[in-house]
Amino acid sequence: MTDTPSIRLLIHGARGRMGARISALAATDRRFSVVGAYDIDDRSRAESHQRGSVDAIIDFSSDSGAQHALALAQRLQCAVVIGTTGLSPATMAAVHAASRTVAVMVAANTSRGVAVANHLIAQAARLLGPAYHIDVVESHHAAKKDAPSGTALRMVKALKDGAGADVPPDRIHCIRAGDIIGEHMVQFAGPGERVQIAHIATSRDVFAIGALDAAAWLAGKPAGRYTIEQSLGLVETPKR
Repeated sequence: MTDTPSIRLLIHGARGRMGARISALAATDRRFSVVGAYDIDDRSRAESHQRGSVDAIIDFSSDSGAQHALALAQRLQCAVVIGTTGLSPATMAAVHAASRTVAVMVAANTSRGVAVANHLIAQAARLLGPAYHIDVVESHHAAKKDAPSGTALRMVKALKDGAGADVPPDRIHCIRAGDIIGEHMVQFAGPGERVQIAHIATSRDVFAIGALDAAAWLAGKPAGRYTIEQSLGLVETPKR
């Protein structure tokens, strides 16, 4: 048996907070060989890679950066994990187009715990029913631009898809303060009781580890759209 890394990884947005942690952790992860770590001003270097030289891209950059990562994945014919949040309709259209030819995962949150929390809140909404009022509360650092967070919106979608539960905008509460990494809580308030399901991130490494796990799972998959829940076995991956 050999310890030679089998997954050639390109990190896109490498000088951001998340990109830096992914780069650091990937360097000690035997599953990967990091073949490139680039930021917005390194695009010409990223373009120097040839088709067949990269197995997976992880992108934590910006809306325009995500579009570049998607285009790069199509040219290189490799999988791509988009962890960038606040994606525009144009970028989501690019995701749809890219998924016709490569494996694409858009993950507003790459934490295993958040994926499990989404699974649990959908179950809670089904079991508790419409008599319980639902609120989503999310907190992040003061510099975070998008509000509600991508994770909060994914939780709202999980509630809708899993139980048909609608959460109106005025029941999504956003806090931007200090250096909070990420906290999300869904509350179900009913007659005489409240049920709360929460996820609190204490280190950005949880997202970096999750992104690396997602890339390892996605590499080599057929073209299509995939989810973090599929990578964790929480929902079945359709046969393609």
